[in-house]
Amino acid sequence: MRLRPALVAVSCASVCLVVSACGGPGTGSISEEGGPTGARTLEQLWHAPGDDVAVVPGTSSYEPGQIRVSFLVIDSKGRPVIEPKARVWIARGLEDRPFLETEARIERVGVPGGAEADSTHVYVAKFEVGKPGKYWLLAEPEGGRVAVQALGNVVIQKSIAPPGVGDPAPASDTPTLDADGSNAAELTTRNPPDLTLLRYSVASSLRGRHPFVVVFATPKFCTSRMCGPAVDVVEEVARRYESSSVRFIHVEVYEGNDPARGYNRWMKEWGLATEPWTFVVGGNGRVAARFEGPVSVPELDAAVKPVANG
Repeated sequence: MRLRPALVAVSCASVCLVVSACGGPGTGSISEEGGPTGARTLEQLWHAPGDDVAVVPGTSSYEPGQIRVSFLVIDSKGRPVIEPKARVWIARGLEDRPFLETEARIERVGVPGGAEADSTHVYVAKFEVGKPGKYWLLAEPEGGRVAVQALGNVVIQKSIAPPGVGDPAPASDTPTLDADGSNAAELTTRNPPDLTLLRYSVASSLRGRHPFVVVFATPKFCTSRMCGPAVDVVEEVARRYESSSVRFIHVEVYEGNDPARGYNRWMKEWGLATEPWTFVVGGNGRVAARFEGPVSVPELDAAVKPVANG
């Protein structure tokens, strides 16, 4: 996954490469007969007055049900658009009328003073899609001086490998700090080390029936620069739950912290082919929420509250 402002407006021929490429918003609702936009097709909406660009993806793994799509909108001059909300339409094809309309809300990536990201904000939309296939998404930020319509496609698979909401969390025996902390450099590429996230393993948390948050990310080697902020976000939320029973865990993604050696066994045990991923697991050992790519402090905090209070 790579969120880069350098990826600006693209042609219609290349727009199908976005969103389906590597790797509290409104809830979408099915429109009434005739669609939310009258007789206009998605392509007609895309060519409304303003910049016609492609979305820059932040997520890529989707299966039927409620999906979370994160993305950047970059105008034709290469500037990220960060208006608070964007209208979002979903259609089955460019020449089809949208069957669903919802909104995306801007979310801050990372925390003040934390690791830098390619963009400080991303849009996040959530909506229900019941069947696998390729769907088209159009986003139009609201309130800007110049209208921008960003287009992409969302490929929904029959199922994806990472555990979903309600699935049991894999009992991975993830590594933890030695008593003297001397192995910190082996466990994290973050600088300074995120020691508070290295105290507990996934397996021991499951055995003890502790709710926990686990983030799979590599702050040093993540090509999108989203991984450093992902760990910062988890660490920030952890501070809010210091007096609770919720545990917070960071797991690096590469074998021996060496990208040339590929993903480590814990990534494989969780079925992860991209990073970062963040999971919230309840005391019953089942996944309560999952986030692919960048996640904001408010998003993660909202997901942790139910398991902390349960």
